[in-house]
Amino acid sequence: MSSVGQSKSSFFKRPPLKRIILWLIIPFILTIAYLLWNPSSKYTDGRFDKQTNAIWLQHGWLGDDAWFARNKRDKTKFRDRDKIIDLFSKLKSHNITYLYPHLCPASSLGPIPSVDHQQTARFLNNSISSAQGFDFKVLPWIGGVLEQNCQIDSTKWRASFIASAVQLLETYPTFAGLHLNIEPLPTGNTDFLTLLTELKAAMPSDKILSVAAYPPPTFWHPHPDLHWDEDYYKQIDSRVDQIVPMMYDTSINYRKIYQQVIANWTDQILSWSPNSQVILGVPAYDDTHVDYHNPDIENITNSIRTINKTLAPAQKLPPNYQGIAIYCEWQMTSEKWNEYQTEFQGN
Repeated sequence: MSSVGQSKSSFFKRPPLKRIILWLIIPFILTIAYLLWNPSSKYTDGRFDKQTNAIWLQHGWLGDDAWFARNKRDKTKFRDRDKIIDLFSKLKSHNITYLYPHLCPASSLGPIPSVDHQQTARFLNNSISSAQGFDFKVLPWIGGVLEQNCQIDSTKWRASFIASAVQLLETYPTFAGLHLNIEPLPTGNTDFLTLLTELKAAMPSDKILSVAAYPPPTFWHPHPDLHWDEDYYKQIDSRVDQIVPMMYDTSINYRKIYQQVIANWTDQILSWSPNSQVILGVPAYDDTHVDYHNPDIENITNSIRTINKTLAPAQKLPPNYQGIAIYCEWQMTSEKWNEYQTEFQGN
């Protein structure tokens, strides 16, 4: 008999009481270890807030009449200077700098959606109002669904998409750049790299190219088409100015496991993206009845506390770390803003 077989045999030959004690001790030790494990901590001094945070905004802030009619939305909730000022005042008070107003999806032929000229001019003029003390960087959120709206493997589609996006920047030079979000996007997709290269080359040199990124692979979310590996991150990093990883939709239902995943991602993404601004995307939405998001687990408090603890050991914050990006503005309640302020800005 092998030594392994002998050890198994000797275990089962032990008196029943000893076996029972061993079976009780093991889960007890594991339970204590889990209770002592703490991937997050609460910091209230605001040390991790560089005041260059970001937020994803609704389509209505720039959308044209056709969008409002098609979606049966009330444009008076957006097309009013006081509404814009109220929004900007709230964002300024919470140290938001980068705004990503939704301008998706692109047409299957390439062009991005149209904007309302007066509203866009009003929005941009107020975004840099010295009288109000505003100095936001507005990057339209463009893109769509891969192989539905976004045919990125098509040279013709890419050319049309890029031309319409660059035209928007030329028409409204106050835009700080573009925020690109195409999903799903498996790691290693070379067509996306080509799109980034072509888009960056076509944009004015002083404009920011930002990308909504997938987080790194993790054992706890074994879906490779929803994660980018280290090599792909480095290829993205060499082509853009800003990377905003979407650190949610993990299907995780255990708080500490989600926190540990956020900790791992924070370390990995900052390490893998040395040449880009990194703004860590955190969840503030309440989608229920879906299996990919549990708002009791994926939320402002859990994600921010974990990011803070992960960054805390460093004597200086990483130079590429710029802050956090909130997804999304239209689900931020007063309670959530209070959580954000307490957990991130400091009391």
